Amino acid sequence: MDVFEQIFIQDEYHCLRDLPEVARIVDLGANVGYSSVYFLNCFPAARIVAVEPDPQNYALCVANLQPYGARVTVLQGAVWSRCTTMAGSRSPMSAGNDWRVRMVEAADRTDAAEIPAWDVETLLAKADMSEVDLLKIDVEGAEVQVFGGNCHWLDRVKNLCIELHGPECERVFFQALKDYEFTLGHSGELTICRNLRRKVQA
Repeated sequence: MDVFEQIFIQDEYHCLRDLPEVARIVDLGANVGYSSVYFLNCFPAARIVAVEPDPQNYALCVANLQPYGARVTVLQGAVWSRCTTMAGSRSPMSAGNDWRVRMVEAADRTDAAEIPAWDVETLLAKADMSEVDLLKIDVEGAEVQVFGGNCHWLDRVKNLCIELHGPECERVFFQALKDYEFTLGHSGELTICRNLRRKVQA
């Protein structure tokens, strides 16, 4: 219900409603699909690839997005710095917040089912998206891995909306964007980068 309130009552994504010509959306950390539902209704011409690792959340995400038919592809998996296998970890910092599941390398866990994880480049290939009009990221601290390596895929992203989980995630994120220009904004817990484009070299 907290996630529902953030999206539909507090309307955290309202500042994205005026984005022009949104046809391709990737929702990384889709949870039970509320953000995808919001975007599908705001942008009726868009199709979405929603990615969620947690099995229970994934099942609800599939059910919630089923009415949108072919406009939606839901993948059970995680986003990471490379293709690997992961396991979910409900950490002490998320006690009481059952929707918050941190992903760890499967090799570090023996008590949880493994799920696939992909780097963003591979995910875009799976989604058959040469460009992304809106990339939404809420991956509970995995921003450090996602943005800590090669981020040339940012050249293919027009607008980015992310929840940054702590100072280290923020530092790594903005370091990855140092060669890009964008209009920076905030809405609730979200950091918004609109009109993302590579800086012109002098």
